[in-house]
Amino acid sequence: MESILLVLNIIIAVILVLLVLVQKSEGGALGIGVSQENFMFSRSAGNFMTKATAVVATLFIICSLALTIVSRSELTPTGSILDNVEEKTQDTPAIPEK
Repeated sequence: MESILLVLNIIIAVILVLLVLVQKSEGGALGIGVSQENFMFSRSAGNFMTKATAVVATLFIICSLALTIVSRSELTPTGSILDNVEEKTQDTPAIPEK
């Protein structure tokens, strides 16, 4: 189950990156001088791309949370790290004074 969710999460992440890269640029900070009016999409396609990006981002978050919940059983600590430190300090010999 964990491997299926991991593969699904990677696929959704790639789709999300592609959707973000394909969207029409609203700002002009990194413009290359090409008119954005006729470049790739019309305004209705931009709205569709925005909605699709929101849906895929929501699916990515849900899949990431599900992956965390499924793998949570492996992350539970069996003991405290302080117990290990205390055991080691008892075995350490004292430093002799001069």
